[in-house]
Amino acid sequence: MIDQAPRPAPGPDQVLIAVTAAGLNNADLLQARGHYPPPPGASAILGMEVSGTIAELGANVSGWTVGDPVCALLPGGGYAQFAVADAGSLLAVPGTVDRIEAAGLPEAAFTAWTNIMDTGRLAPGETLLIHGGTSGIASLAIQIFADLGHTVFTTAGSDEKCAAARGFGAARAINYAREDFVQVIKTETASKGVDVILDMVGGDYVQRNIEAAAVWGRIVNIAYQKASKTEVNFAPVLTKRLTLAATTLRGRTPEQKHAIRDALLARVWPLLGSRIKPVIAPDAQSHRRLAGGQYRSVL
Repeated sequence: MIDQAPRPAPGPDQVLIAVTAAGLNNADLLQARGHYPPPPGASAILGMEVSGTIAELGANVSGWTVGDPVCALLPGGGYAQFAVADAGSLLAVPGTVDRIEAAGLPEAAFTAWTNIMDTGRLAPGETLLIHGGTSGIASLAIQIFADLGHTVFTTAGSDEKCAAARGFGAARAINYAREDFVQVIKTETASKGVDVILDMVGGDYVQRNIEAAAVWGRIVNIAYQKASKTEVNFAPVLTKRLTLAATTLRGRTPEQKHAIRDALLARVWPLLGSRIKPVIAPDAQSHRRLAGGQYRSVL
């Protein structure tokens, strides 16, 4: 449905973006169904990431000029001609990255980095398991952390998707339709397990992640697509000294997002367009496509 809304105006420390493209995320599907309302004060319009050009600068904004090509993480409002973004959630679009592709970067990059590095505390030499290997978040995260020298394992639901995940840099892609990822992880790590697990599945994966984790491992949930309720045996959490965490990104403060943005600028953005590339659906049609489990789309 196309509708009309007033053109937003940037407040202090914000910019107005003339939108070229907007990323499509599972959070948008949840909001459209009434399950994930925007944070207080955020636009009720769907859309949590965009690419485009700066159309207007708010007070106190420095280092940017009107016309700069950018992409940005938003609390909402991206499915529109114009969207307001906090300057601390703004990233320049490198010349090596297509403007349409750039719309699929912010949500995946912010989410992957903060959950794996800040919450998961992934250290040099440690191993990583990322579920849903061809999702927008996982496809970018695999590239980032494989390039940074980590052994990355992933799961996917078909041989085709597993092949794609290996192309992103996964050392082992596990077809969960016919393989038990816990057993594969134990085999691949000589029974040690993995140090950090990023999961968006939930349900029985909660217990299976515990079984696949190494001693002192960290398990981070960013969604519960299968189920948010399950029966768990916490004994191995105790004996392995595991950390279980669950986080969201959308409701974090501008200052917290600014810190993540700065880490991305230092560690990830120099690799974009050469060693790391966003994975975008070629036809990018609709919410129905994303709900069907296919690649991330942009509008």
